[in-house]
Amino acid sequence: MLLPNGRNANRREFLSQTGKLALGAGLAATLPNVRLLGAEAKQKESTPESLTKVLYESLSPKQREAVCFDWDHEDGRGLLRTHVSANWDITEQYLASDFYTDDQREIVRHILEGIIQPEWHERIYKQLKDDSGGFGKQNSIAIFGEPGSDKCELVLTGRHMTLRADGNTTPHVAFGGPIFYGHAAQGFDEKPDHPGNVFWPQAKAANKLYQMLDGEQQEAALVRNPKMPAEDDVYFEGTGEKAAKELQGIPIAQLASDQKEHMQKVLKKLIEPYRQSDQDEVVACLDKFGGLDACHLAFYEEDDLGKDRVWDNWRLEGPAFVWHFRGAPHVHCWVNVADNPEVELNAG
Repeated sequence: MLLPNGRNANRREFLSQTGKLALGAGLAATLPNVRLLGAEAKQKESTPESLTKVLYESLSPKQREAVCFDWDHEDGRGLLRTHVSANWDITEQYLASDFYTDDQREIVRHILEGIIQPEWHERIYKQLKDDSGGFGKQNSIAIFGEPGSDKCELVLTGRHMTLRADGNTTPHVAFGGPIFYGHAAQGFDEKPDHPGNVFWPQAKAANKLYQMLDGEQQEAALVRNPKMPAEDDVYFEGTGEKAAKELQGIPIAQLASDQKEHMQKVLKKLIEPYRQSDQDEVVACLDKFGGLDACHLAFYEEDDLGKDRVWDNWRLEGPAFVWHFRGAPHVHCWVNVADNPEVELNAG
């Protein structure tokens, strides 16, 4: 694992730091998944939520005043806990600033790594380096509710990043609420094949499905007019015949069996960066409203980079599920998944 300074760190180093914090605050007994084994200190399945508690207990009163809020805290952006944007600071203090200690930055780094699958860590650090100079340089956090209670969520934001750790304490939604990810690997305007973009393989998988469609299906899936929705328009259409008519593209239910099988692979590709519990929650939310068969898949002719008919912009949408992939001029992805289409969104 890479530290912010680029040095490799092992789990023993990290536990040495977080263990000192926990013990110093009298918290050793509250972290059953983290054990100190004499000189051979190891980390045992600590979760982003347990580490959020360690972080919270390490914060000074001044720090808590700046980054810790009530569960339903609102500001000029509305209900702050549920806000999502492409490039924003949930609080004013960047992780790389001297507002935080080195130990605290390490804890947040491991919270991030706990949310993301290990095989994706290197790719996420590449995204952070390309977009903002590295982990913490333009990232900020906020903690809502009290760690260890039935309502607590840590939100990590920055350029091309909104991630959440809630331990499934936020009802009805996957990921703890709407999330955002993106990448500008080669500058603001990427080339048609998006060299180096860590998320472009998701679009390649979706475009492979488009190539599997016959002529009539491709015509149904490709949206020429009206144009694609605004990228942050990931509000739910809900259920019913009228709502279904509002969904653009081709109904997944109309696909052939081999096409549906590949659509499952596309979904797997979309959720693979995230920890298993979040993946499972996405699938559970989706299944509650008919699974992929209740969704539509749309490809947009608008902003086809290079005019190569490899569609940069596409959208998978169901009654309480929206995954909007905008690939031009670089990748932006807006995600909103719930088990109830009446869940409100706070995006912008």
